[in-house]
Amino acid sequence: MPATKLKQFLDDNDVRYVVTTHSLAYTAQEVAASAHVSGRDFAKTVIVKIDGDWAMAVLPANRKVDIQELREITGGDRVKLAAEDEFRDVFPDCEPGAMPPFGNLYGMDVFVAPSLADEEEIAFNAGSHTEIIKMSFGDFERLVKPKVLSFTT
Repeated sequence: MPATKLKQFLDDNDVRYVVTTHSLAYTAQEVAASAHVSGRDFAKTVIVKIDGDWAMAVLPANRKVDIQELREITGGDRVKLAAEDEFRDVFPDCEPGAMPPFGNLYGMDVFVAPSLADEEEIAFNAGSHTEIIKMSFGDFERLVKPKVLSFTT
């Protein structure tokens, strides 16, 4: 079952989505392969700290966050990748490392890579290491209001 908070939010907003169950996988590339989704089409959620505030960087599974680029684009003085043990308690309804890219549900900004914004659909972890959600990018954008920025390598 997808993260309770996420499922309720999508249902309350009349969003059409598909939940796909896959074999246990931990890395974004493994999840994409297990769910038969291209790594460039699967959105991974990376938690960053920008001047002490949590934020989500959402990018294709086959890309990496360019911290220097993110620092320049956001104007942050201190930008760093967050360690899983730092933010584990921020997502109580998710398995560690399987957060969906809905920062609005957790009080954080969301930055999304332009290549994902160009797609009709977005696929991402549903809060567990065995489920993903696919939905239209338009609905994702409407609900999350992410900032589309180039911050990947």
